[in-house]
Amino acid sequence: MVKRPTIADIARRAGVSKGAVSYALNGQPGVSEATRQRIVAIAREIGFNPNSAARALSGASARAVGLTLCRPARMLSLEPFFMGLISGFEQELAARSYALMLQVVQSPETEIEVYRRWWGERRVDGVFVTDLRENDIRIPVLDELQLPAVVIGGPGDTGRLPQVRSDNAGPIRDAVAHLIGLGHRRIARVGGPPEMVHTQTRTRAFAEACAALGLPAAVTVPSDYTGEEGTRATRTLLSGPDRPTAIIYDNDVMAVAGLSVAQEMGLSVPADLSIVAWDDSPLCSLVHPPLTALTRDVTAYGAHAARQLLAAIAGEPVVDAEEIPAHLTPRLSTAPPKP
Repeated sequence: MVKRPTIADIARRAGVSKGAVSYALNGQPGVSEATRQRIVAIAREIGFNPNSAARALSGASARAVGLTLCRPARMLSLEPFFMGLISGFEQELAARSYALMLQVVQSPETEIEVYRRWWGERRVDGVFVTDLRENDIRIPVLDELQLPAVVIGGPGDTGRLPQVRSDNAGPIRDAVAHLIGLGHRRIARVGGPPEMVHTQTRTRAFAEACAALGLPAAVTVPSDYTGEEGTRATRTLLSGPDRPTAIIYDNDVMAVAGLSVAQEMGLSVPADLSIVAWDDSPLCSLVHPPLTALTRDVTAYGAHAARQLLAAIAGEPVVDAEEIPAHLTPRLSTAPPKP
C-alpha cells in the first residue's frame, strides 16, 4: 500500500519534533513564527492537511478515487467521450464499493492544488489523469506526493505513473487513406487543444499521411472540442479560396457542428463536403446524414483504466497498457467529391 504523508514526515523534513509540528499546524504557542511558517509550507508541499489528522491516524481507506477535468464545465453535458469514460470507471468502481470524485478546474496549476488537497485530506486513494501535456507539470507533483495515479492517454513521459493509452496515429492515417480512396485531394482537419500530447500525435500523423500520399500541405485548425469552436473552425475552412472537400474532426461534437455549418452555407454533405468524426457516439448516427467515424469502445477504455488504478492503490505492480485502436466506420457523410 502507498504511504500517505504524516506528521512524522513533516517533523523529519523540518528538523523538529512531532509535538512542534502539532503546535504549528494547530496554531498553538510553543514554536516561533518562522518555524510555524516553515512547517505549514512543508505540510502543504507534501499534501498533508491537519484537519484530517484523526482520519490519517485511523489508517482508513477513503474508498474513493478522483478525476479532475481541465475543460469548460459546460463540456460535461455535451462531450460523449467523458460520459463513456466515466461509465467505464463506474463499472469497476461500483463493483468494489469505490466512489468517484469529479472536479472541473481552470488550469493545470489548480488541478495540482486539488490533488494536494484530496490526498492531504484523505478524500481519495488514487486519481485518474487525463489530457497529458508535453512536459506536464502534474506528473512530478503526483510522483512527489506518491499519490497512486493512472494516466489515460499518451504515449508520453509520465515518470513512474502507468499509462492506459490508445493509438492516435494509426486511425488518422486510416481516415486519410479512406478519403483519398474516394478521390479527395483537399483534406483539412479540425484538431483539439494543441498543447495536449494526443493532439500533437494526431497532427503529426495527419501531416505525414498527407505528405506520403502526395496531397497539398495538410491544414489543421486548432480548437477546444466545443461546438462553438467547431463552428468557427469549419466556417474559416469553408470560406477560404481553396475550401477542402473533406474535413476530419477530433471529436464528434465539433463534427456535428461542422455538419450544421456546411448545410447553413448551402453545401451538401457528402456531395460538396465529406466529414469524418473521431470518437463515434450516438450523435454520429442521429444526425442526417449519419457521420463516418473513428470508432472505439470508450467505456471499455475507462473500465481498463479503473482496474489499473485499483491495482495501483492495492500496491500491485502496474505496467503501461495499450487499448484496441479506433477503427473507421463508414457512413453516409463520406463519398467521392464532385468532379
